[in-house]
Amino acid sequence: MLSEKEIRDRVHRFYWEKDLNCATTSLKILAEHFYTPLADQVIDSALAMHGAACYGAQCGLVEGPLLFMGIYGRSRGMEDDALRGLCYRFAEEFEHRFGSLVCRELRPGGFNDDDPEHLCESLTVQAVLFAVNFLNRIPR
Repeated sequence: MLSEKEIRDRVHRFYWEKDLNCATTSLKILAEHFYTPLADQVIDSALAMHGAACYGAQCGLVEGPLLFMGIYGRSRGMEDDALRGLCYRFAEEFEHRFGSLVCRELRPGGFNDDDPEHLCESLTVQAVLFAVNFLNRIPR
């Protein structure tokens, strides 16, 4: 399992060295933290999941963990209804904690042409830690 510092370091590295989006970053960190392998196709599928490729729709900090929860839950034998309930609770708790599920509302200042790169780095760390804590509450 990763420490908070290791999660912070990975977010920074994935953003600045690999130029990954928030959905892919959160997905990869959760997979590493919970020792869950991901197929290359899963990573490929997250390519445009950061608010629908910066369209500003559902945030990748929600989408990445939701995608991971399906993989993680199924690998632990969770049935469809239980997985849907888990994802529903995550979305509900995420919205309560962060105020929205929508990228353009969560992103500091929304989207502007002159935004610096990786504007959501701090938010990403907070959201990944939130997802880790959420998943740690699932009975194993």
